Amino acid sequence: MKGEIDLVGMSIQLFLSLIVPFALIIYGRKKGWLSWKAFGVGLLIFVLFSQVLEKMLHFLVIDPSGTSLKGTSSVWAFVAYGALAAGVFEEIGRYVGFRFMLKNNRSYGDGLSFGLGHGGMEAVLIGAFSAVNMMVISHLIETGQFEQIASSLPATQVEMLKTMLNQPDWMYVLGGIERTFAIVIHVALSLLVLYGVRKGQSRYVVYAILIHTLIDVVPALYQVKIISNVWVIETIFAFLAIASLVFIRRIAEKF
Repeated sequence: MKGEIDLVGMSIQLFLSLIVPFALIIYGRKKGWLSWKAFGVGLLIFVLFSQVLEKMLHFLVIDPSGTSLKGTSSVWAFVAYGALAAGVFEEIGRYVGFRFMLKNNRSYGDGLSFGLGHGGMEAVLIGAFSAVNMMVISHLIETGQFEQIASSLPATQVEMLKTMLNQPDWMYVLGGIERTFAIVIHVALSLLVLYGVRKGQSRYVVYAILIHTLIDVVPALYQVKIISNVWVIETIFAFLAIASLVFIRRIAEKF
């Protein structure tokens, strides 16, 4: 029964991670602000700067356990590095996208589209792919095939996977909802960077890096178990998403 319930939770996470970006694309086309070029550049920038360049640095800096840096066991150093790396790579990526790849696409709709491409791709890679992976691993465990595969994986990774599978089904649902919050935040940050590019003022990129870094401190603290209550994390993300929506609406007049 537990496996069936978890499968429902995983399915909801998968559904939310896919349907929300898709629904926003349809909404953007209906309202006339969706730019496929800006959307595509936002998607590309996320993959290149977050999933390739940032991950390369992680490989060099983070311990294989995934919860500390090489050369130090300080959790605060790990939290600071993780949050700052995400802020620097993703916001500089946005700047590169708007400054050099979207010279003729710098309208308010382009900012929305870029953020949707960036956040939507993150939702697919982190939310949807994670749900699919958990479904596959759950099936392997139920059919007795997981132990054969686990023997070739690091012990810390095996334990992490088992912990994820044993979490309550509602945790997967929260994961899908969190991806929605993240998309809104990515759109707001994209508009902030775009505004700075339009004004020719790089300080807005610095603002975006600092804001992004502060936001990513929250999940980093949860990852190292300094904050253990997931509802605290999701409540903070909910407030950040609401603040981002307010910002998205108010900055429209600046364009």
